[in-house]
Amino acid sequence: MSEPAYAATRDARIAYYERGPRDGPPVLLVHGFPDDARTWDALVPALVAAGYRTIAPFVRGFGPTALVDGAPRSGEIGALAFDVLALADALGLARFDYVGHDWGARAGYAVAALAPQRVRSLCTLAVAYGTNVAAQRLSIAQARAYWYQWYFATPRGEAELQANRHAFCRALWGYWAPGWRFGEAEYDATATSFANPDFVPVVLSSYRQRWGFVPGDERYAAERAALEAVPRLTVPTLTLMGRDDGATLPAGADGAAAYFAAPYRLQLVADCGHFLQREQPQAVAAALLPHLRAHAVAG
Repeated sequence: MSEPAYAATRDARIAYYERGPRDGPPVLLVHGFPDDARTWDALVPALVAAGYRTIAPFVRGFGPTALVDGAPRSGEIGALAFDVLALADALGLARFDYVGHDWGARAGYAVAALAPQRVRSLCTLAVAYGTNVAAQRLSIAQARAYWYQWYFATPRGEAELQANRHAFCRALWGYWAPGWRFGEAEYDATATSFANPDFVPVVLSSYRQRWGFVPGDERYAAERAALEAVPRLTVPTLTLMGRDDGATLPAGADGAAAYFAAPYRLQLVADCGHFLQREQPQAVAAALLPHLRAHAVAG
């Protein structure tokens, strides 16, 4: 793969991969934790073949994306949503389709709440809407699956992530996608992104802020408020979840349709865990492309 391009925003120098025709409809592809922009490599060819311009950034704290001096080392979802819109502004994207996985899915819901006029369609992977705030009540099974998030709230969890991030995140891949036999080379290539000096503070901030252990940063108050209000979304949305996801359980999507004032569809993907775009890229493409075409509009 070629070297990433870069876009300068208020808070970061965002690295991203761009593929496909420059005059094609732009699709932003935003990854989650613990992952990076390479997560889309098996999906992008289908999008490019269909004529789409794909833009896959490294989110703050990952890979070559660098936060500027003075920018908060915040990993809260509102900060990620800010970065998405700032990147779109830097690239001159008035409107775009959005595909997000894990953190990227949560950021996508915030972007759709903040700037619905800019999002043609939304596709979220592995995370349902309405599951993003501290007030959310979790089932016992889901609380158990989120053990790492509670662990990161402790000094011991912080020390473990700092000292042993490669092995720790490798274990999460296995727990979250129990039927997926990924190659070590695939994991190692992505894990290089965890060497970013802001990786640990961004990850800790993300989970500690999400569950109310620490306050959010005032710089992202508007984005945080949009997410915490859980407003009904007016952007057409497709949510894909793996039936065997060991991180965010599919039952978390129950009742999500009530949060949408636009077309919404939930699809479960068989024989698939948390990393749908890596595990079942053909199934994701088969669901995503009709969604994009159905909601294509000028602009």
